[in-house]
Amino acid sequence: MELDLRMNRFVMPFSAALVFWCSTALAQSPAPDPASGAAPPAATPGVTETISPEILEFQKIEDSWSDAVNRRDQYGLELVLSPLYVDVSASGDVTTRNQQVAQVISGDDKTLYLTQKVVTVRMLGDIAVANGTYTLHHKVGSGQVDEKGVFTQVFERVHAGWLCINSQRTLLRQDASTKKRDSGPEAPFHIPNPFSRGDKGPQ
Repeated sequence: MELDLRMNRFVMPFSAALVFWCSTALAQSPAPDPASGAAPPAATPGVTETISPEILEFQKIEDSWSDAVNRRDQYGLELVLSPLYVDVSASGDVTTRNQQVAQVISGDDKTLYLTQKVVTVRMLGDIAVANGTYTLHHKVGSGQVDEKGVFTQVFERVHAGWLCINSQRTLLRQDASTKKRDSGPEAPFHIPNPFSRGDKGPQ
């Protein structure tokens, strides 16, 4: 009987201390709030975001540009293009901002739809050069095509934003029945080999 009393005196304080410690640990690790909609932290360590802030910033500009074209929004287009803007299309046509706006507003191609994706951005002070890929759905004759290519666009910082002052587009080479595609969405920027057979001098 005396032994049982001694065991109870030892076990009861230990159990109380264990319960207190567990309660404290749980209180210091709050569960995620379901109302916040936040997902629990990722279980995989070392995974970081690889998209640079510059690419994210200029992707928003490109999205605004595409949206203005697709909605035939003159004001939206003027917010993206500089008054000094010069456009060189994939077919070699050179147009100004006013001509671009006029084409979008008064054009009879109701199927025109543009998407643009930024791949790289180089910051040069108040000048930025963005490279990326684009798809332009439009009419050609009596049919419709998806023109896929790459672009180089030069932006100038104006006040707190950016305006495009120059854009040039280049078509990607298409598949041929007897020729493998040299350029595609996975590698849109083809760098020619300076030592290829066609570039070698006389042997």
